Amino acid sequence: MSDFETARDYIRANIKEMTALQTLLTAHPALAPESGGTGEAEKCAALEGWLSAQGFSDLRRFDAPDGRVPGGIRPNLIATVPGKSDARTVWVMAHLDVVPIGEPALWQGDPWTVTEKEGRLYGRGTEDNQQGLVSGVFAALSLLRTGIVPAHTVKLLFMADEECGSAYGIRYLLDKHPSLFRKQDLIVIPDGGDPTGETIEIAEKNIYWLRVHTSGRQCHGSRPDEGNNACLAACDLALRLHDLERHFGAKDALFTPDHSTFQPTKREANVGSVNIIPGDDVFCMDCRVLPQYPLDEVRAEIKKRIAAVEAQYGVKVETEELQAEQSPATPADAPVVQKLAAALQTSRGVTARTVGIGGGTVGAYLRCKGYHAAVWSTLDERAHQPNEYCVIENMVKDAETLAALFVQD
Repeated sequence: MSDFETARDYIRANIKEMTALQTLLTAHPALAPESGGTGEAEKCAALEGWLSAQGFSDLRRFDAPDGRVPGGIRPNLIATVPGKSDARTVWVMAHLDVVPIGEPALWQGDPWTVTEKEGRLYGRGTEDNQQGLVSGVFAALSLLRTGIVPAHTVKLLFMADEECGSAYGIRYLLDKHPSLFRKQDLIVIPDGGDPTGETIEIAEKNIYWLRVHTSGRQCHGSRPDEGNNACLAACDLALRLHDLERHFGAKDALFTPDHSTFQPTKREANVGSVNIIPGDDVFCMDCRVLPQYPLDEVRAEIKKRIAAVEAQYGVKVETEELQAEQSPATPADAPVVQKLAAALQTSRGVTARTVGIGGGTVGAYLRCKGYHAAVWSTLDERAHQPNEYCVIENMVKDAETLAALFVQD
C-alpha cells in the first residue's frame, strides 16, 4: 500500500478514538474572559496530556501572559512530527477556545457533554474548532503509529483566543515568536469551509466593527422641541451607514455575498421609560468590506455622514473602532493552495475551487505578515449556534485529506 493508503486505513480504524478526543475536549469549556470564562489552560492541559500519552514526544508551549485568568496565562501548544526534509513546515492550525452556549433552553442536551446521534457529535465546540483540531491530530497520529515519515516536518498548532481577536493567540506568536514561521511554510487552517469540502478560502473581506455613541439632550416625550433626540439621530445615522453598501458598490464573485456589507447590529439600552426622549444612544456596526476598498476610504466616508447627522439634529457623535482588519489574499497558485487541492483530489476525488469569505479567521493575521495561508474544512457551518454539531464522516474525511497532504513530496 502507499503511505496515504496506510494512513487512511489507520484513521478509519480509529473513529471511536476520534470521538473520544472530541468528548474529552468538550468537557473542558475554554471561554475567554470577555465571555465570562477562565481561558484555555484547563483544556490545553487535557489535550497536552492526551497527546503525550499517544506518543507525541515533541510538545512545546508558548504561553501568552494574561492576568485576567487563573494561572495568568493563555496557552499556545505546538506538536511536531519530524519529516524527511525540514526545508519547509506543513502547519495545521486550530484554536482551543469556544464561544458561549447562548440560550440554554435552545439546547437539546448538556452543551459540555458530547452526544452522538445519527452520525453527528453534538456539543459546544465540536465543529468550531474541535473538528479541525481532531482531524489534524489523527492525520499526524496516523504517521506516528504506522511509522510513516512525512515528506516535510509537520507541526500542529493549538491556539488561544481566536474567538475574541487572537491577541493571546496567533497575534502573540507572530509578535513575540516570529521565528516559528517561514515564508515557504504551508499553512492550513481547518476553520471554515462547506459541506462538500471543495472550497479553499484564500481571501477575507476587510472587517470593520464600530461602536457609535450619539449624545443629544434628554427631555420629556411631550416636548421634543426642548431636547435633541439622540435615538432619532442615531437611527438616521444607522441608515446612512447602511447606505454605504450602495456607495462602495463593487461586486466580486469570489465572495458570498459578492458585495460589501454595512449592517447595524447591537444596540445598547438608553432610557427606561416610553415618555423620555433619549439624550444618549449607542449602536454598533458590523462592516465587511471588499479588499479593493482600503479602510481609510471607508473611515473618510463615515466621517462625512456623521458630520451631516450632527448638523441636522444638533447632536454629537463619537465612534470607537472595536475591530479593524484588512489583509491581502493568498494567491490562487500559491503552493499551499495547489498542494491542498492535490490532497483533496487524492483523498476523495474532489476538484477544489478557491473562494473568499466575509468572516474573519487567523488567516488574515498571517497574510498581513506575508505568509500564505489556506482556510479549509468540510463543515455544515453550525459554529456559534445552539445544538452545534460535527458530522463524524466530515471529521474523518478531513483527517484523510490532511494525511494525504502530509505524505506529498
